[in-house]
Amino acid sequence: MVELKNDRFIRALLKQDVDVTPVWMMRQAGRYLPEYREVRKQAGDFMSVCQNPELACEVTLQPLRRYELDAAILFSDILTIPDAMGLGLYFETGEGPKFRKPVRTPEDVNALKVTKAESDLSYVLDAVKLIRNELGGSVPLIGFSGSPWTVATYMVEGGSSKEFAQIKSMLMNTPETMHQLLHILADSVTDYLNAQIRAGAQAVQIFDTWGGALSAHAYETFSLNYMKKIVSGLLREHDGQQVPVILFTKNGGHWLEQIVESGCDCVGLDWTIPLNEARARVGGQVALQGNMDPAVLYGSAEAIRDEVSLILNQFGKGNGHVFNLGHGIHQHVNPDRVTAFVDAVHELSAQYH
Repeated sequence: MVELKNDRFIRALLKQDVDVTPVWMMRQAGRYLPEYREVRKQAGDFMSVCQNPELACEVTLQPLRRYELDAAILFSDILTIPDAMGLGLYFETGEGPKFRKPVRTPEDVNALKVTKAESDLSYVLDAVKLIRNELGGSVPLIGFSGSPWTVATYMVEGGSSKEFAQIKSMLMNTPETMHQLLHILADSVTDYLNAQIRAGAQAVQIFDTWGGALSAHAYETFSLNYMKKIVSGLLREHDGQQVPVILFTKNGGHWLEQIVESGCDCVGLDWTIPLNEARARVGGQVALQGNMDPAVLYGSAEAIRDEVSLILNQFGKGNGHVFNLGHGIHQHVNPDRVTAFVDAVHELSAQYH
């Protein structure tokens, strides 16, 4: 086992002392980088990159060559599981993901089977192994999945949605069918994340992008309860090392206390809640990750530095903070602004540790 040269990220997730605040970005390997766009152009489309372990490895490593990031995140997609279920995932330019066979009826749900990552998603696990080897212990590798609720929204809607009419109709009219679908996805996600951990992921994050579209009661019933189920079934140690778990619900700041009770090690925050408020509410039970508005990266280097300073000051002294954006980096950001961002986090955070 290769020892980690930079373990700040893992240490921060476990609320251990660090020299400076670690930083990484959601979607850090992606369209804002010209080298990524070149690989995607050569591959032909997005899923062709995801399904080729060598290309997935290459784009995972691209941001680490440019920036002093404290973690790598597997290049993949939250919809690999429904794709493996045979729902016909494809991507329309400018419109995002779509499914040829959306899941709308009890019969559709009955036809689904829990995916087995070792056989159904072996290309992802091959990518994890390759990336971990190429990293050579330089920084930790993050594995991830979508939450059952978020993945289900795409499966039922047939693609992206603003109103969530189809899935909320299922939730209201046939809740038993909704629960059946979420159980299948929770079991699939648990197996998938554990397979990523066995393949070499050193921390995992569950992306609950659409949890915030639910009411408080529905969030607990149809999203958080299934993430709790997953967390309780995850490997929390591998190769003698702890494997921290991050839960990120976009627009989930109302439910911080409930999310903390999930058993996760870290709660990811979007930019709608101040870190000092979040820290006071969680009371040191978990680490916090976040939470700069991605749009700040459109600003000048000086403006970015000011915002980083503000957020670090909000969290204050002590451990348990991973600096990140409050959602994925925007595709039209100038890559040089990311240099200013990452450097500012490291330079300005030393005084807080």
